[in-house]
Amino acid sequence: MTVLRLPTGLMLAIAILVGATLRDRWSAGAGSAPASAPATQPGAKGGQWLIFRGTPALTGIAPGALPDNLKLLWKFKTEGKVKSSAAVSGGRVFVGSDDGLVYCLDLADGKKLWSYKTGDSVEAPPLLVKGLVVVGSDDSFLYCLDANTGQLKWKYETGSKILGSATSAPSPGGDRTWVLAGSYDSKLHCVDLATGKSVWTYVTDNYVNGTPVVLDAQAAFGGCDGLVHVVSVRTGEKVRTVEAGSYVGASIAVVGKIAYVGQIEGPFYALDLQTGKTLWTVEGEEFGFLSSAAVTDKQVVVGCRDKKVHCWDRQTGKDLWAFRAGGPVDSSPVLVGGKVVVGSEDGRLYVLSLADGKKLWSYEIGDTISASPAVVDGKVIIGSEDGFVYVFGAGK
Repeated sequence: MTVLRLPTGLMLAIAILVGATLRDRWSAGAGSAPASAPATQPGAKGGQWLIFRGTPALTGIAPGALPDNLKLLWKFKTEGKVKSSAAVSGGRVFVGSDDGLVYCLDLADGKKLWSYKTGDSVEAPPLLVKGLVVVGSDDSFLYCLDANTGQLKWKYETGSKILGSATSAPSPGGDRTWVLAGSYDSKLHCVDLATGKSVWTYVTDNYVNGTPVVLDAQAAFGGCDGLVHVVSVRTGEKVRTVEAGSYVGASIAVVGKIAYVGQIEGPFYALDLQTGKTLWTVEGEEFGFLSSAAVTDKQVVVGCRDKKVHCWDRQTGKDLWAFRAGGPVDSSPVLVGGKVVVGSEDGRLYVLSLADGKKLWSYEIGDTISASPAVVDGKVIIGSEDGFVYVFGAGK
């Protein structure tokens, strides 16, 4: 995942006290809530991981299965830390690095096919849409590149760095594609994919770090202003906001009308986006959540800064299991074939049993893993702060 780095002084200056429950923040005439999606959210399609978390609902579910014993197939060296999470399509891996480059690599052998230089670190995960790569940079620009050649199509300037993945949505008439991306200028930007021109901007009261979820004609995302925002894709106007108590640095996962997300000061919430009510809360003590949750029909799985991967019942929030890693878990887990794949600041990549949280496999990279895995056709693609992109799969 993309990790929100917050200085202690800044946190103390603008932290908001967390209440025991959340309160409604309805605006008069706000409009309708996001329409309910099917109870079972689809996973990423085979051979593709087009967006951060793999699915439009950001639920972190990959199809297929993983081999019992993963082997390192290849690794690719960049000149900076790799905190960007990869996107994959057509046998190609797209990923950013703190060296300011966006890379396109061959999934089969790790050969570099092209790279594009931005003006600063690229922590944001790329979005793949209609043969294009859309990715933000710390230089405040959103870039649109040709996926085959890396040629720049356009770049769009926001007021500050972009750390989260963009997402796409059809225009109201369905004849165009729009791209939505949050920025540290405290805005959600809507940009026309074909032209790179601004359609609208939505203003919040603090940084926007995560990836927005598009549900029919509405977008939902968490902000560092302590709110979950629901916005009309058509107009960019507020539909409603729901309080989350403090910074929401993670991306929210949505199943039906329910959003699942944790915040920086500890609690994790299941929020009904239609009523604004809290369905359940798990207290995180003094430890917070920067990991984005993976969600099935029955479980919610998320990493925490308490050095654990937690699994709760999706309906009640009841604790099912917890796995202790050797460091904070800011990486966002991916679920595939009854397994959980996740990295940790302890420098290890883990595969756990979804049923009981037992460790099935691990690999010691040796440096912080803050990126989140992409899982495609039995392969795990993940970056590390040692500067490498790693790919694991079935060995010969």
